Amino acid sequence: MSNYGYEYQEFTADFYDAIYAEPARKDIEFFIDYATRAGGKTLELGCGTGRVLVPTALAGCEITGLDLSPHMLKKCREKVAELPREIRRNVYLLQGDMANFTTGEEYSLVTIPFRPFQHLITIAEQKTCLNCIHKHLATKGRLVFDVYHPFLPRLIDPKYLMEIDVQPDIRLPDGRVVRRTNRTAAFHRAEQYNDMELIFYVKYPDGRGERLVQTFPMRYLYRYEVEHLLSLCGFKVVEFFGNFDKSVFSDDSPEMIFVAEKMG
Repeated sequence: MSNYGYEYQEFTADFYDAIYAEPARKDIEFFIDYATRAGGKTLELGCGTGRVLVPTALAGCEITGLDLSPHMLKKCREKVAELPREIRRNVYLLQGDMANFTTGEEYSLVTIPFRPFQHLITIAEQKTCLNCIHKHLATKGRLVFDVYHPFLPRLIDPKYLMEIDVQPDIRLPDGRVVRRTNRTAAFHRAEQYNDMELIFYVKYPDGRGERLVQTFPMRYLYRYEVEHLLSLCGFKVVEFFGNFDKSVFSDDSPEMIFVAEKMG
């Protein structure tokens, strides 16, 4: 991922847990279920602040988290440091690029929760990532990850170039109030990605205000494109869902969730 400059700003890591406390997604329970049934070590790519990793560790799983951002990993390490010692000793954190990594370990399960795979813009990056995962998986090991189901108007309609309110104001423990919006900064239909902006309006207890912007490219993928990529890289899709309740994929599904098994 590092070859196109994507890296979280420090302020994004600072707001992340409050902003993305989305119990309605039900993805944490989903990934914990696969980790507890994996029968071995789990590797989570794009672990961020540990939103999924920490609950997975608390469920008794041995897990390694890898992330590119030092700011996100700092938050994650702070959370892990507060865990009971018997849980901490089963958690390992690494800074690295999910498109090109080596941990020296073998895993029964690799997960990529909440769409980090879509930060890989080129086919070369996507294949390198999948090849790295394949090398790190045990025989018959599994890869589980989600990407969003493309909503076509969002990919072409100029109205999405304007800021859109995402959620109500959030009050942080230190008294700051954060309002989040987002917008598409540019469409790149020929290359199948958009430039995205996460915009944070911060109001401080003393009345000061600040506008902070996190920019990044976001690749969108389609079902059979992903299946073809997985096949090229030595995987077979064994389960496929449209949401974290394991519902059947349909036209209206918000997610595309792939469970792929290592072949060969």
